Amino acid sequence: MTRYGYTIKTRLGQRVENIQIMAASPDDAERRLRQMYQHCEILERRENAVPRRVDVLDVESIIGLISATAAASAHEAFRR
Repeated sequence: MTRYGYTIKTRLGQRVENIQIMAASPDDAERRLRQMYQHCEILERRENAVPRRVDVLDVESIIGLISATAAASAHEAFRR
């Protein structure tokens, strides 16, 4: 997916900046934008590729995360 950023001028003349839309194509993003802001004028369009999340947590990782959090909490409580 790609994140498309828009700066537009609404039909009443108000400038709206930094509208972010996630879409597979520029046409899809513009269609969604025009559903929200009918008759708007697009002043600027930016594209940012969004990396896919490939982080996979297994049981050992989750247990390690919980243990580290619990140890940090215990250490903080001991210091008080």
